[in-house]
Amino acid sequence: MLTLQIFEVRYLDLIKRCHQQQQPFGVAWIKQGSEVQVPGQVPLLHALGCMAHIREFEQLQPTLFRILCQGGLRFQLHDVQPGPYGVWQGSVTYMPQDPEVEVPPALQAHADRLGKVIASAQQQGVIRKLPIFAPYPLDQCGWLANRYAEAIPASAEQKLQLLRESDPLKRLESVIRLMQLP
Repeated sequence: MLTLQIFEVRYLDLIKRCHQQQQPFGVAWIKQGSEVQVPGQVPLLHALGCMAHIREFEQLQPTLFRILCQGGLRFQLHDVQPGPYGVWQGSVTYMPQDPEVEVPPALQAHADRLGKVIASAQQQGVIRKLPIFAPYPLDQCGWLANRYAEAIPASAEQKLQLLRESDPLKRLESVIRLMQLP
């Protein structure tokens, strides 16, 4: 889940087009440079990213949008170039979706822990405040690893390492090591 407030001209146009055409956009971390456009400065983007699908769109003012996005396929970014209004564009190679790999019994406690948080939020009527979308496949290593990876206080480099990992079980084991949980 990604909540954004859009106010820069370059992003207003992009998000308006994506919303109207029901198309996702790509999100990649900045390796070097600034998120806010600085004259004469060319940001360097990491080569991995994730597609963002707009789930909710609210136009607060003519030049202010609030959007709620859901992450989609991971991608490798190639041939990055500046596009219209300063929005960076590139070609992507999509990484395959995670294969379904069940959480092994030795790691079930981590699924149970997140399951209790979800159940509690549902019982209290605050499920929409959790930064995750249904369905909740708690039995799948990839989904569980990704939810914990989103929440842990890890560096961009650590999170990129997790994003690169194609084996859902290995990704889950790496996240658990980063969390330093039993």
